[in-house]
Amino acid sequence: MTTVLDKRVDPMAEPGVVTERHDVEAVNRKVDRELYARRQTIYPKRARGTFRRLKWIIMAATLAIYYVLPWVRWNRGADLPNQAVLLDMANNRFFFFFLEIWPQEFYYVTGLLILGALLLFLATSVAGRVWCGYACPQTVWTDMMISVERFWQGDRNARILLDKLPWGPGKIARKLMTHLTWLFIGISTGGALVFYFRDAPTLARELATGTAPPAAYLFLGIFALTTYVLGGLAREQVCTYMCPWPRIQAAMTDKHTLLVSYREERGEPRGPARKGVGGVIDWSSRGDCIDCKACVVVCPAGIDIRDGSQLECIQCALCIDACNDIMTKIGRPNNLISYDTVAAREAKAKGVHEAIQLVRPRTLLYAGLLSLVGAIMLVAWLNRTVLEVNVLHDRNPPYVQLSNGAIRNGFTVKILNKLHQPRTFQIETRGIEAGEIVIVGAPSGSQSVTVETDNLRELRVFVTLRPDSVGKQASSSTPFDIVVIDSTNKASAIRRTLFQLPAAAARTAP
Repeated sequence: MTTVLDKRVDPMAEPGVVTERHDVEAVNRKVDRELYARRQTIYPKRARGTFRRLKWIIMAATLAIYYVLPWVRWNRGADLPNQAVLLDMANNRFFFFFLEIWPQEFYYVTGLLILGALLLFLATSVAGRVWCGYACPQTVWTDMMISVERFWQGDRNARILLDKLPWGPGKIARKLMTHLTWLFIGISTGGALVFYFRDAPTLARELATGTAPPAAYLFLGIFALTTYVLGGLAREQVCTYMCPWPRIQAAMTDKHTLLVSYREERGEPRGPARKGVGGVIDWSSRGDCIDCKACVVVCPAGIDIRDGSQLECIQCALCIDACNDIMTKIGRPNNLISYDTVAAREAKAKGVHEAIQLVRPRTLLYAGLLSLVGAIMLVAWLNRTVLEVNVLHDRNPPYVQLSNGAIRNGFTVKILNKLHQPRTFQIETRGIEAGEIVIVGAPSGSQSVTVETDNLRELRVFVTLRPDSVGKQASSSTPFDIVVIDSTNKASAIRRTLFQLPAAAARTAP
């Protein structure tokens, strides 16, 4: 006998229908399968047209820059690396042609990142995910991987047929060559990236002879594997599920943003094109879309642009090329799918013309912020000093009382010479009656030190207060300046610090 507890209301059934427990569980399993469906393999068809050519040009340019840049030379002098772009991790420096950034100047890198973000915001507000569609590394490498797959396995129909065939020598050979080529691209990608962190010709010889640092092989392997997986295997899944930008970009767009759009007012009602009397298609009672799905089969994300804006769409515009090709063949005007704005489409539906508004408050805001941050960085760079000094007081002990009653404080003085030539500096004190300054490692009695080309030198400096001056101090912490002076051009850097005294030794201030 079945009790009431053994029955449940099936949310998928008609109202009032009661089903058995096992039926509800079957429905739940069906829902789970729908929510967590396996990835459907996408077989993008080769596209031809204006936007495809543009993507080839951008891909060739970006890949050429990426692979060639580490090998470009830039003469900086005898004691400095001659690689134009180098992240010199060993010496904590970043070289970019004539620019050189030290860790103390990392705010320049922060500024560049802010400029890049604002430029991306501006581009998105103007033309949606144009970065994703043309210049994003994931898009560029995915395009290259798909081209490799097409080379070994054929275009869309050939790849679909190959996957349906049973495994045999031909299929294994085609698949194997595809994956080996992907791995080669991955290794080339990882190899190019590690060259940015060490002199490229030197590292190339070390990698070839097995004498490179272990970290070079480790990161080469990591970069190669991620390129192979993300570009060759994951592809559109990265853009849809891993990248946050599709979800963020909605905040950057509005009804005046240019987006790849299907013009429903012109395309609907859609349907197959059938020739009527005299072999002519009657377009009077139908739209221009012949439901050929050419726009779908070329899409690298496998979506139907006719369904409207979608999260997966990277705005690559290959559907525009595919649709224009069909429109040309059937004698209809191009741009049934094109870059358009929501405002313009709404206006056309009402029979009104709406001009594209590239200049509007949103774009003016991003352009203004770009100009402001750029101006701040330019002013900071023009006022950039070529001498950096950092002074650290010893913490333990804060002072040492000598046998003659003098008090000595120890300091660590770091001098950064940003010029591409050696410099000699004089170290002085101001604001305190110092008996002597002793620089550890310098000749006795000398207050001069030399800092090599483009280098940081750390010094131990002792400042001693004479016994007759100790009692004249009003406080146990007396502020004074350590001054570093360039012996050649007399440029100086002043750093204020404190001279520590025993509390009993200081004179009580009046």
